[in-house]
Amino acid sequence: MKRRFLCAAVSVVVLLLASNLYAEPKEYRVGAFFSVTGKFASLLGEPERNSVKMIEQQINDAGGINGHKLVLFVEDTQGDNTRAVNAVKKLVKKNKVCAIVGPSRSGSSMAALKEAQKAEIPMISCAASEKIVMPAAERKWIFKTPQKDSDAVRRIYDHMTKNGIKDIGIISGTTGFGNAGRNQLKLIAGEYGIKIVADETYGPSDTDMTAQLVKIRNAGAKAVVNWSIVPAQSIVPKNMRQLKMTIQLYQSHGFGNVKYAKAAGVAAEGIIFPAGRLLAVNTLSDDNPQKALLLDYKTKYEAKYNETASTFGGHAYDAIWLVINALKEVGDDPAKIRDHIEKARFVGTGGIFQFSAEDHNGLDKTAFEMITVKNGEFVVLED
Repeated sequence: MKRRFLCAAVSVVVLLLASNLYAEPKEYRVGAFFSVTGKFASLLGEPERNSVKMIEQQINDAGGINGHKLVLFVEDTQGDNTRAVNAVKKLVKKNKVCAIVGPSRSGSSMAALKEAQKAEIPMISCAASEKIVMPAAERKWIFKTPQKDSDAVRRIYDHMTKNGIKDIGIISGTTGFGNAGRNQLKLIAGEYGIKIVADETYGPSDTDMTAQLVKIRNAGAKAVVNWSIVPAQSIVPKNMRQLKMTIQLYQSHGFGNVKYAKAAGVAAEGIIFPAGRLLAVNTLSDDNPQKALLLDYKTKYEAKYNETASTFGGHAYDAIWLVINALKEVGDDPAKIRDHIEKARFVGTGGIFQFSAEDHNGLDKTAFEMITVKNGEFVVLED
């Protein structure tokens, strides 16, 4: 009896060892939350969602990450701050993710980052406002991939100064992105000797900015800066054309989706704005350290989704690759992922990132090119 019991026990142990030996590696679970539906969907959330899902498929088709399947849990914020907060809670508590990519908007990022901080889960925002990661000491678990709005302002002001423009009007959307950009435009103007002679705003749902533009014209502005991510930024150039305003229109890096230019039609011609090099990849020299990656992303994205790749999808591409690179090196421990990202040097679509404990964005103004609209397409500004 004892011998039979011993043999049975040994058999169980052997079976357990064998099952553990051949068990599937655990999944690497990563969260993502974007404005997949709602006002910001086609320009922001959809290309971001598409980008991360494309990368998930590529990684798993190639065998996963060190043999571990990458599983993405994607939540839709609909551009709403409360939904963004609830998405983080769900991703952390229900889906047990080790890192989170997103959200799409600055306001949603500011609302959601508190939950990520509390849960001690690294969050890589795809929104522009530098408040999201500043001060870095108070945003230990938060990173972002879009270039800083202050650097976008400096590139615009550099161009204005070069062309002798001093008196300007600004018009901005009342979103988190718009408010952040407006504040930077006002804060930095003095460094360049630029005078803001008119300061106007519009709501996310506004469809006519004629009244604000008339005030800017009457104030004697020699150029206009429009800072927004909402579809209304395509209406501003139309309204200027209707008013026969011929002064230069600058847009923010939020204009970095050719759909905005297409929506504005002929009124978009000649708009100037700072953007990442993805929009002008074909003009880059072959030795540019970003070119191969940009071409690879653009080619694969456009082949898969039959639409032009945008900087917004690129922000999500950079964010998910930061997580994947960390998973390859340190596994799915959130703290180790955070530490890895904070030290990362990474060639992405948005620029050449160099993160540090003091800088959770890792980019400066050299990440931007100045772009213009010519025949409905984005091209590098030559002057």
